[in-house]
Amino acid sequence: MLSPYDFPGADALAANGPSVVEKISRCREFAGRAKVPVVFANDIDDQFSGSRAAIFDEAMRGEHPELVRPLKPGDGDCFLHKGQHSAFYGTPLAHLLHEWEVDELILTGQVTEQCILYTALDAHVRHYDIRIFTDCVLSIDPELGDAALRMMEMNMGAKMEMSGAWLDRRTAN
Repeated sequence: MLSPYDFPGADALAANGPSVVEKISRCREFAGRAKVPVVFANDIDDQFSGSRAAIFDEAMRGEHPELVRPLKPGDGDCFLHKGQHSAFYGTPLAHLLHEWEVDELILTGQVTEQCILYTALDAHVRHYDIRIFTDCVLSIDPELGDAALRMMEMNMGAKMEMSGAWLDRRTAN
């Protein structure tokens, strides 16, 4: 989600971005209170040379800073530079999840038919449970995004859920 929105299809993402950003922000607030790790996996910097601050600043200079600002990584958030679409590709994510004794990943972000799908597949082959907050993902192509969600549910056993329902259950306890 930390993007300058300067790539083909970015306008399609940005059109639906405000409501998704609001929901992701709400989930992050809960994660902070519950001490649940938050991981940003970003491929904005092809050289892998920027700090989290530099990546955030670059995204803020892009086409849609209003979509970036609410998702500024906090000091306690993990920030990974990924080499391609999957958050596992070229990153220490698998090691971190093992160390944190995580067994389920909740995926949010963009692009459903690329980054979310490939990250889910890599999580699946590593035997993680997968949950997708369907109101917290953005697609460039809605048909491909919907197909990706169906594939993750059918082929990987991913649980599809609205973030609000999940948060309501957690905060009621």
